[in-house]
Amino acid sequence: MRLLLNILWVVLGGGFIIWLEYLIGGLLLCLTIIGIPFGLQCFKLAGLGLLPFGKDISDAPGASPVGCVLNVFWILVAGIWIFLSHLGLALGLAVTVIGIPFAIQHVKLAMLALAPFGKRVRP
Repeated sequence: MRLLLNILWVVLGGGFIIWLEYLIGGLLLCLTIIGIPFGLQCFKLAGLGLLPFGKDISDAPGASPVGCVLNVFWILVAGIWIFLSHLGLALGLAVTVIGIPFAIQHVKLAMLALAPFGKRVRP
């Protein structure tokens, strides 16, 4: 079932577009030394954005205060806008019965996009 939902996500739910956007954003952020930690978080989001079904988000062990500071900077610069876009897509998809599983995945992406430092994506 996960395979079928992931295929439908890539084809109909915009998974490929989401993956491509996060991948390009991560590559651009990695061009600068300061942007490398943020680029790595974009790659984490890209992986979840491509095939979200069957994956779970959990707290990484040993979260550091540096990660908290980076999360605050992330939220102020980009996190809130990414969060709101995924939440808007989730609300739009939740209107239809068929779109509810996709809406749940957008909520999962929104929660990770809000504060990605200190989070781990696991199967």
